[in-house]
Formats: sequence, C-alpha cells, structure tokens
Amino acid sequence: MCGIIGGLSTAPLPQESLLRGLRSLAHRGPDDSGWQMLSVEHPHPLSVFLASQRLAILDLSSAGHQPMQDPATGNWIVYNGEIYNFRQVRSQLQENGAIFRSHCDTEAILQAYAAWGEDCLTHFRGMFAFAIWDANRQRLFLARDRFGEKPLYYALHDGSLLFASEVRALLNTGLLPRRVNFNGVLQYLAFGSVQHPETCVEGIHALLPAHYMVCESGRIRQVKYWDLHGIAENGAGREAEGSSKHGEAEELRAILEDAVLLCTVSDVPIGVFLSGGIDSSVLTALLASKGAHLKTFSIVFKELDYSEARYSRQVAAQFHTEHHELLLSQQDALRSIPDAILAMDQPTVDGVNTFIVSREAHHQGLKVALSGLGGDELFAGYNTFTTVPRMERFAWIANGFPELQRALLGSVFRGLTVSNSKNQKIAALIEGRCQHPYLLPRLLFVPVAQPLLNSVRRHDFWEIAQAPLQSSLQQSQEFDPINRVSYLELRNYMANTLLRDADFMSMSHSLEVRVPFIDHKLAEYLFTIPGPDKMSSTPKHLLLKAVGSLLPDEVSHRPKRGFELPFEIWLRDQLRREVEEVLLSDDTMEGIMAPGAVKRVWNEFLNGHLSWSRPWSLYVLKKWVGTYLA
Repeated sequence: MCGIIGGLSTAPLPQESLLRGLRSLAHRGPDDSGWQMLSVEHPHPLSVFLASQRLAILDLSSAGHQPMQDPATGNWIVYNGEIYNFRQVRSQLQENGAIFRSHCDTEAILQAYAAWGEDCLTHFRGMFAFAIWDANRQRLFLARDRFGEKPLYYALHDGSLLFASEVRALLNTGLLPRRVNFNGVLQYLAFGSVQHPETCVEGIHALLPAHYMVCESGRIRQVKYWDLHGIAENGAGREAEGSSKHGEAEELRAILEDAVLLCTVSDVPIGVFLSGGIDSSVLTALLASKGAHLKTFSIVFKELDYSEARYSRQVAAQFHTEHHELLLSQQDALRSIPDAILAMDQPTVDGVNTFIVSREAHHQGLKVALSGLGGDELFAGYNTFTTVPRMERFAWIANGFPELQRALLGSVFRGLTVSNSKNQKIAALIEGRCQHPYLLPRLLFVPVAQPLLNSVRRHDFWEIAQAPLQSSLQQSQEFDPINRVSYLELRNYMANTLLRDADFMSMSHSLEVRVPFIDHKLAEYLFTIPGPDKMSSTPKHLLLKAVGSLLPDEVSHRPKRGFELPFEIWLRDQLRREVEEVLLSDDTMEGIMAPGAVKRVWNEFLNGHLSWSRPWSLYVLKKWVGTYLA
C-alpha cells in the first residue's frame, strides 16, 4: 500500500515541484520513499517522473522498494494497493519462465504486464492503482481496480500529464491552479460527495473504476476493462433451471470464504472494524472459524440510541478477539474534527467515524484492517432495495400523464410543505426531472430548494448533478429491479462515498482498509442470482443462510441500522458553536455560496425541519475550501 505521484511531458518536468507533491503523501507510506526521473530522446523527447511513498505490507525488505524496474524489459512501476492473488499470478508467470527477485505483489504486476500487456488486469483480484512506464513502446499505462477502492487522479496542464493518489498531492506540486470546480461542488451538494470523474478542483479528474488509461505518441485513451454486464442473463438461466437453495447457500459460503481469506494475505497483523452489524460480524466469524487471532475495533457512544456496543461485545466475546472499544464523546469529536477535515482529499458528508476508528487501530500498531463495506450493496441491505422499485413503478404511471398534468401535480406536492424534502422529491419524480428514481433517496439537497451556489441557476441543477451518473444509469437497465439497485449502489454511493472515504480517512493514519465483500468474483456470482431471491422479511437473508449459523442469534436477527455518529444531537449541543460560526461567516466561500441560503439551512435544522447532514455538509465544504483552495 502506497501513495504514488508522477508525470509525463514533452518538456522537462519540474523535479522539485513533483517531490513536494511526493512528500505530501508521506502519511500514505511512511516506511520508504523513492523516485525516478527518466529522459527519453528518441523518437521524441519525453520526460517521465515516477515516485512512491511505501507502506510495507508484503515483503517488508528493501526488495519491495519503488519505483521498481523490470531488468528484462526496462519497464518501471509505481503502485498503490494489494493484489490478493499475487502468489497464483506469480506461479503462472514462473511456469512461463519469469524470474522474480522479490516476494511482493508489485513485481507480480510488473511481470504480468510484460507477459500479457493490458490483459494483465483480468488476472488480478484485489485493489490497485498503478502506473507503468513501458520503455519499449514509450507509453504510460495507468490502471485502477474494478470498484474504485484505490484512487487515481490526473490533470493535463501546459502539455504535461500529472497523476497522483490524492488531489491534494497534485495541488501541493504548485503546478496547478487552486480553483473551485463548480460542477464538482454542485454534485457534492446534491449527493454529499463528488461523483467520478469530477473533483472539487478545476482541471483535476479521477480515472474511473475498472478503467485504464494509455498515454502514447501525444494521445490519451481510456478503456473500460470490466463490468457486470452479461451477468443478468446468467441469472435468468439459474431462475429457469430452479437452482437448489441449499446448494446455493453452500456455494455462496465457499466463494465468500475464499474472498475473505484472500484479503488476509499479509506479512503484518490484520484487524477487523467490528461495528456489531451483520457484515462486520460475518467477517469476524469467518476469520475466527479459520483459526485467526484477531484484533477488533469498535466506536461506542454514551448516547445509547446510537451505540452498538452490546452487539460488538457479544461477537468479540464469542470469537475471543482482542477487542478495543473507543468511547467517543462530543468533546472527543470536537477535538477530532479539524484533523478529520484535513484528512479529506475531497469534501464528504461522511467519513469522520472511519477517521476515528482508523486512528485507534493505528495506535494499536496495525497496518491492515478489514471492513464490512459492500455487504448492504450486494446482499440488498439498504431501504433503497424496497423503495426504489416502488418509485420506478410510480414514475412509470406518472409518465403516462400529459406533461401539463404532471407539472400541476408536482407543484401541489412541492407546495404542501416547502421545507419537507420528501415532498420535494416526490414532485421531482412526478415531473420527470430526474433520470432515475434511484437518485432521489441519495439526494442531499433537493434541486428546487433555494439555490446554495451563487453561480448556478435552479434549472442547471439536475443537468450538472446527474451528468456523471448517466453511464451507470443506462447500463443498469440490463438488470432486474433489485439487481439494478445493487448495481447503482456499487457504482455510485459505494464508489463515490464509502470507498473514497475509507481510503483517505484510513490512509491518513497509514492504515490499509480491505473490503472482502466487493471481491469481483463474489460480486459476479451474486449478480447471477435473480433479484427477488435476495429479498425477504429478514435483511440480507442470503448472507445469513450462507454463514448466519456462525453468529449469535441476537446479532443475526437484529434490526437493520446504519452506523453513524450522533451528529443530530451533537450539532445542537457542544458542536453548535463551532459549526454555527463557520456557517454564518462570510469568509472563504464568497462568490461560491449564497450566505442567505446557508443561513436558512442552519435555521431549518435548528427548527427541526432538516436533518443534521445538510448543515454538516455545508460546514465541511466551507472548511475544506478554506483549507485547500483559499
């Protein structure tokens, strides 16, 4: 696991500027640092810079140093991530004559590229973002994992291509202007996070998950190398054949165990984030059943309505883990928030909880922790799996009415209670303002609300906010309603919020977070199962059928609840002064946000008309812009 940065240019690259960017990535890899400047003269002059900050997890020796060169081809690599099946890849390459000089997965990627070119990506199971300089073809090859666990950002500036693991690293080079990207900010206001490939900084973009980029002969092309397309047809076949439910549960358990055990490949100890929910409890149970001695970590609160300590303690006791609880008070949160916002590579309405639990894991000496992220997306654990199909049917009926009638009915709902976001969302659905009903439950600020951005007109909102989602919305039509929601959650909320937050919040403490549930082999299998078979009165019943027998009954039958901090309470208490002062000040956001609209959001929260996430999102945005773009 590392932080990487580099560039490609027809002119000499500014070495000191790029090294400044490298140093700003030290938190991602404090164990080692390295860089390489390459000059190419023929057939065209090129300057290539590759650099890495290393967090040593596999092959802790100096043999894993980056940038790493393949002596046989002259190719160079910088790499961030973990290829969990690298030993299998390595064995296959050795059978074909490859010679290895280390025991790390970095060299496996380098040798795989030499043998298979771009097709090497189809051999990898894991999370990755890497750059390879192909010396023979004189081209730069950038790639990112299938679900977007590891970030990779790039910018084109003055004839140069720059790339890095973090937006802030590119800014810290001093080579790019610190200008707000209004489209990215608007998407953040819409969904609580910026949507790929946008960022909050003008000129900086994210390489999309499951894509690679080739820079060759002055041209750049991006290619998607994987998706879940075609899987739905297999699912229809399984339904027609009437698959055995018992056999299905056994097969699912075997695939899940394989995915979880793959994520334990490491030369350092591994822990688990144990919230007490089904997903993290399943990870703990599966690992303990294989004889692993685990450290588990939980955040608990004095506010009992938010604390899940009862469940996490029960799981930890049953599986004899070395359990660590962090009792988080308002005062602790207040002290942690400045550092948490500094850790945000892009603004997010979520992630503070990951920052705090990652800090605790780091303090206990861990470099690797497993997370239960992905269980809800793949096993239909969210409310969206019931609400979105209903809204699809409602939208289909509404679309049968003339446009004028739809507009009148929409205005009725909008006028019922202006501050009620549910009514505003129903109005938008009736009027056909959104491309798909999935967007509405994930919407933070309703588009017809008072504009928060000075430069964006009301009718611009949907066009800008939905633009990055068009591709996944179109591709999701292949699936049945339940699997369609699963696909959209994976491609949007998971990729743009949960995985991004998990990466930069954990890596700010030099901690690698692994997510076994989104192993692509497991995901492919689950998408062959018809959506209706995933739904039951018991949440995530497929997962429980496969492994629920390992869990305490109280945990496997507990009601579904998301893990969140008690901001609803804290923002009215000891956090109020800090948030209120920032929101009502006119500095840092002049010309970007309308102060009057921000004040109305705060007052509506205090009056109980808006949830905590709305004012909190504006607070984070103001602090983030003031820190990184002022």
